[in-house]
Formats: sequence, structure tokens, C-alpha cells
Amino acid sequence: MAYPAIKKISDNPTLKGLAEIYPDIVFSLAERVGTKMTIISPQIPEDSQEKYPCIIFVQGSGWTFPNMYYQIPQLSQLAAKGYVIATITHRNSLDGYPWPACLQDVKTAIRFMRSKSEEFHIDSDRIGIWGTSSGGNLALLAGLTSDDPKYRTEEYPDFSDRVKLVVDCFGPTDLLKRESRLDNPSPADIALAGGNPRENMDVIMDMSPIYKVKEGVTYPPFLLVQGNNDEVVPYEQSLNMFHKLCDTGADANMIEVNNGPHEGTFWSQELLDMIFEFIMDRL
Repeated sequence: MAYPAIKKISDNPTLKGLAEIYPDIVFSLAERVGTKMTIISPQIPEDSQEKYPCIIFVQGSGWTFPNMYYQIPQLSQLAAKGYVIATITHRNSLDGYPWPACLQDVKTAIRFMRSKSEEFHIDSDRIGIWGTSSGGNLALLAGLTSDDPKYRTEEYPDFSDRVKLVVDCFGPTDLLKRESRLDNPSPADIALAGGNPRENMDVIMDMSPIYKVKEGVTYPPFLLVQGNNDEVVPYEQSLNMFHKLCDTGADANMIEVNNGPHEGTFWSQELLDMIFEFIMDRL
């Protein structure tokens, strides 16, 4: 009997294209139970000395408690391309942690990853941040306030929270112009502002990335991504931020998703590939 030909391929000694997950790693003790992240990493041979770029990912949550697992299937694609991904939580405003606790946690996560650069094979000079919705807001603020002592905790004091690039998907940029949220705040809005937002406008301004952009400051590259059918965060929030960054000489880029809502059908493989291309080009 004639058998079909047996296909032969080589093995994969570098483990290229494979990824693995390290779940529920505590990176901060600012909250009693510990604040966690999940790391998605390329599979790395035991004898490898290679270092990989890193992305901190912050899922949107209305500044409450991010679901760090939500985008793991998509983020794993980037990990398989050779990036260490840390998808993180942060303290929840509804649990008694007003602003700027969530931004402090994001910055602590960046410093934590630098402190673990040997363990996770991270190139500490190539760390970027990507966030969606409120996570996008925090990503923008992280990129605009590098090593600002106002937002530092005492954890990992010997490490920087500087990032080399920022990706923001539909993040609010000017909370002073979200009149409906100011006039009809949710419990989370009140908790975050430490009271009625209208009576705490200094907090609202501090949360607004557009007011952090300054002339003469060197910022990392930014990619803003926004759907033009977003009923939660108006398209103009990203457009105005894009213009402000460009006007001050920053390296800013923007992608508009036609008919894109807030999450859901906003996402496509085409969009992910464009975001990955930006990250791979700049990091």
C-alpha cells in the first residue's frame, strides 16, 4: 500500500510565536488585599539572555476595578510576537480610594515591571502603556507625567515610571467638558472626586490629560484610537487631544474607527494589527 507522504518540519528551539501566562501577581500593597496584574509573556528558553519590550495594559472600568482578563485573547497575540504584557487592576474608587489612587497604581505597576526586568526578561528601556476608556485616560496621564512625585507611592522607589509610548483607545481627555457627568454624577464619580465633582473641579482638571500637555516638554509617541459613534466618550475628546499634542510638537497619531462604538464592534483584527504595528515600530 502506498502511504501519503509524511510532512516534516523543524523544531522550535527559540519557542518563537508561543506565549504563556502568569496569573494574579500582586504588584502593590497599597490595598490590604494586594493589587494584582496578570503577565502574558513570550515563552522563553531557559538559557536565553534575550530581553523583550513590555506593555502595561489598563482595561477601562470607569475608574473602578478593571477586568484584567478581558483582553487577554487579543493581548496574547502581541505576546506571541515577542512582547511582555502586564494587564493590571488598580484600586477601586468605590472602595474608598479617591483620585489619584488609580493613577498611582498604574505608575507603581510600571516601576514593578522594571524591578522585575531580570525575572521576566524585560528590556527596561522599552516599556509602553496601552489603555481603553478610563484606562486610556490613565495611559495618557502616565505618558504626560513621567516621574511626577505627586503620583508616586513609596513602592519600588529606585525605579522610574517613564514610558516609551502610549496607546489610548477612547479615553476621556477633558472631563471639564463632560457636563452631563458633572451634573449627574454616578456614585463612582462622586467617590473618585472625593465628593460632588462640581465642588471638586481641581480633581476633575487633574484627571484631564489635555491640560497636562505643555510646550517644550519631550513626550513619548502617542497613538489615539476613537470610534466616531461612541456614545460614552465623544469623538471630539480624542480629536481635541490629538490636535493639542500635535500643536505642541508631540509625536501624535490617530486612528478613527468608522461607526465604532465604545468597545464591542469597535474592535477588529485590522485595528489590532494597526495598533500592533505602531507598538512594534516605536517600541
